[in-house]
Amino acid sequence: MKEKNIKKTVLEYLMMTVATLVMACGIYFFKFPNNFVMGGVSGISMIIGAVQDKVSPATVMLIINAVLIVVGYIIFGRHFSARTVYCSLVLSGALELMEFLFPMSKPITDDPMLELVFAVALPAVGSAIVFNLGGTTGGTDIIAMVLKKYTAMNIGMSLFFVDAAIVAGGFFVNGAKAGMYSIVGLLIKALVVDVVIENINISKYFFIITTHPDEVCKYINENLHKGATVWEGKGSYTKEDKTVILAVMTRSQAVAMRNHIKEIDKNAFVVISSTSDIIGKGFRNAV
Repeated sequence: MKEKNIKKTVLEYLMMTVATLVMACGIYFFKFPNNFVMGGVSGISMIIGAVQDKVSPATVMLIINAVLIVVGYIIFGRHFSARTVYCSLVLSGALELMEFLFPMSKPITDDPMLELVFAVALPAVGSAIVFNLGGTTGGTDIIAMVLKKYTAMNIGMSLFFVDAAIVAGGFFVNGAKAGMYSIVGLLIKALVVDVVIENINISKYFFIITTHPDEVCKYINENLHKGATVWEGKGSYTKEDKTVILAVMTRSQAVAMRNHIKEIDKNAFVVISSTSDIIGKGFRNAV
């Protein structure tokens, strides 16, 4: 069991590393060159980088994240997430390395809208994967943790206003055109993160009304390695005794389950629905 947990943890850290590097690519190759200030520490670093030329945005971001990590550890101690520290350092280090290996003086293309798509999509997908694995990339997330601990403020609304203020600062520094692109990017980013998280966690749940419950449950238990809940029911019209089975599984398992039910009981009544929020053994841990 211990070896299994170690392998799982290593795999999760590997996935977080890849996701954080995807975020870094979106920030360095698309956000920075186009001055897309969409909030967060990256937005602050871009504003500071724009008003002086001695320290690059990547270095400013590294400094801010390092300070926030120290503050977070002082306030939360051992309860401060190691995954947040790890992802924050990987992101800042990757940006510094990219700046050294791939110095950029202008955007990759001359199409700002195309660049905005990548500037939003890559960091949003990366951050969604990291968040789904229980980590964050630090920055304003640490500020949110501090606010939540010491105030009764609405954290989501507070962070939105912070991001809005950062975007407004980008207007004054980078001009109206870059500022308007940044507003569009900020709005789209929130939607993309939610969609990605939901699709990562999507599962299918079945309500199966059948006269062959033993065969259905045997397939769920032995072939899909899932559990099921069974209770007895009665048809309101036919008055016949029926068995109702509730089972939850992945999308790929759902296809196999649906096809197998047709073979077992052609008269079965099956309701299949999607959900991205399941807490319990085999799915998310309760919090």
